[in-house]
Amino acid sequence: MNRSSAAMRIQEFLKLINIQVPIVQAPMAGVSTAKLAAAVSNSGALGSVAIGGASNVESARNMIRQTKQLTSKPFNVNVFCHQDPEINVALEKQWIHRLDQYFKKYDSPAPTELHTIYSTFVNNDAMLEMILSEAPAVISFHFGLPSAGAVQRLKHRGIVTMACITSLAEAKEAELAGIDVLIVQGIEAGGHRGCFDPSNDKIHLPLIDLLDTVSINTSLPLVAAGGIMTGADIKKVIDHNACAASLGTAYILCPESSAELEHRALLKTDKAKETAITDAISGRPARGITNTLYKLGSTSTGITVPSYPRAYDIAKRLHAAAKSHGNYEFGAYWAGSKASLCCEMDAADLTNLLYQEYLEAHS
Repeated sequence: MNRSSAAMRIQEFLKLINIQVPIVQAPMAGVSTAKLAAAVSNSGALGSVAIGGASNVESARNMIRQTKQLTSKPFNVNVFCHQDPEINVALEKQWIHRLDQYFKKYDSPAPTELHTIYSTFVNNDAMLEMILSEAPAVISFHFGLPSAGAVQRLKHRGIVTMACITSLAEAKEAELAGIDVLIVQGIEAGGHRGCFDPSNDKIHLPLIDLLDTVSINTSLPLVAAGGIMTGADIKKVIDHNACAASLGTAYILCPESSAELEHRALLKTDKAKETAITDAISGRPARGITNTLYKLGSTSTGITVPSYPRAYDIAKRLHAAAKSHGNYEFGAYWAGSKASLCCEMDAADLTNLLYQEYLEAHS
């Protein structure tokens, strides 16, 4: 596909979203807050809140309304579009048995069964109606796509739709579904990979390679995600046909985030240089700071982990049990490949710094 000049691409994207700065704060379920999103949006970029982990429609609505109270600027609402998990009782029993020794070590009984702790946005009519009612400026999809009908209803409501993709095949699927903007996620990204089918997550392209592949096959705006920590990083992805950059890990140390103290502490140590992808925590591939639990997943042992988010259920319980004894080796401390570059500052100051670095690198 023919790509316009960088300046034109950026301006078209900024106009579409009605923002001034080509930076997107990644949603980061469990870390992003209304305060974080509002601070970023009030700085001219696009803040994001994640409602994929919301327990019900009303808690999701409250998150959106809290953000609206703090900013009149556009912000993004992120939802999970995973397929309903396959429930394999025998496999889940094996996984519970495998982790039982650790529960015993921390004087806590292992669960006897696993639960589906997160619902999907796919075919969730109540959540869709709530979002149509609240009408945030942007909605983004992770782990897949909702129905074509849902996408069209959101677009007709004036909501810009974005979808995270990790391959060219997913990019084409998203474009066919009518998505407005593609979030191109490289293997360097922290947190969960946005792959539509984790069992088929075979191609792990670095961000630049994926951008180059996708950009010649679509004319949709591309937001780059994965290992972006500085203004120079932003310039690099824009030089490779992105119109904006999505940063998540960079914002974790901001006081507005809800990151655990242990997560923050790890990001200030050399452990931040030790990130890897595992499915052992949630049942889906995700990058974070390595610990004991990482070594138990299929990527390390070949042992099959229960489906997302059922594996996450027991992981959260094990983390709580270990944490009560002062052990933090079972937590989900998501972080990207360049996490050691994190800076501790207010979200607005960080956004402004990143944009100034980008302008200096661009000049």
